[in-house]
Amino acid sequence: MAAVRVEAVLAAAEEQEAEKRRSITVEKELELEYDLGNLVAVDRNPPSAAALRGAGPRREALLQALARDNTQLLVSRLWELPAERAGGAGGPLVAQLPEPTFRLPREKPPPKPRPPTRWEQFARLKGIRRKKKTSLVWDEQAKEWRRRWGYRRAGGDPSRAWLAEVPAGADPDEDQFARLRREKRERVARNELNRLRNLARAHRAGSAVPAAPLHPTGHQDRDELRRVARVARVSTASLGRFQPRLPKESAEPPSRSGGKKRRFEPLLGNLAAERSRQLELLRDMGSKKPVLDITRAVNKQMRQEEAEAAAANKGKKQSKRGKRGRRQQRPGRSGKKSGARRQPQQQKPAGGGSGGG
Repeated sequence: MAAVRVEAVLAAAEEQEAEKRRSITVEKELELEYDLGNLVAVDRNPPSAAALRGAGPRREALLQALARDNTQLLVSRLWELPAERAGGAGGPLVAQLPEPTFRLPREKPPPKPRPPTRWEQFARLKGIRRKKKTSLVWDEQAKEWRRRWGYRRAGGDPSRAWLAEVPAGADPDEDQFARLRREKRERVARNELNRLRNLARAHRAGSAVPAAPLHPTGHQDRDELRRVARVARVSTASLGRFQPRLPKESAEPPSRSGGKKRRFEPLLGNLAAERSRQLELLRDMGSKKPVLDITRAVNKQMRQEEAEAAAANKGKKQSKRGKRGRRQQRPGRSGKKSGARRQPQQQKPAGGGSGGG
């Protein structure tokens, strides 16, 4: 058995220790830029061009080593952050990430702000600020807290009170309860008219072309009535979900826009499908050949064939009428003679008797 030298054993141990230290310690000429909030590390050091020039196992090994070193630097920075145990002493160690510094772009555009209503425009012009009021007030008559507005509000409905005060200068013989009920009906009708006006204004503002007014007229077709019913249905808070349906009406509640509900792809989803869609879009934009719409082309061809068939049928009908007219005017002799022969028959008296009289 060969004797093992001490120097060889020590050299092997030092080499193993250096290999372990090399796996943890990474040296870079330029320090990486870190965004620990987004777990991002940006390497500004240029790689060797000679190693990346050719395609093969050497290039793959270089890229894997570069990714491994940068990941090691990022993990080392994460271990320097303050950490705590999640869920008690026996829980996992969780690091507290700082606020992100890089602003990541979003896929979808930000939603457009809602246009201000007429009241909001007036309040901004006059400097009126909204004051929050409680929905419940103390009712002295009922000795309890009641709503400020609506059904069973505080103070009760004046038209249902057992006593009504006669205003100064009013007719003492006038029924004050009937007057209060009439004024309430007028207020309800005025509020309903204002609500329909607001709906019509919002509908015209949301559409590209000005829509027809929603006021009732004497000549309303089926489409206009259907549009008015749809606007009135979606004016509720539930968008007409709990409203009673009309006969022959679809079970699905209509939308505010009147069309199908738009569905957007999720922001974090299948990246391969999104990449294929973007590549297909770029391919269509870069190609010189126009995109062929099969449905539109077939419809255009069908309309053209129908127009040609209608024109041919129209020409045939005109030719048949001309032939029939020529047959009637061509009895074998000239038109003058035929007219001379028919003339005594046309001058025959209506009575049917003999010419002697």
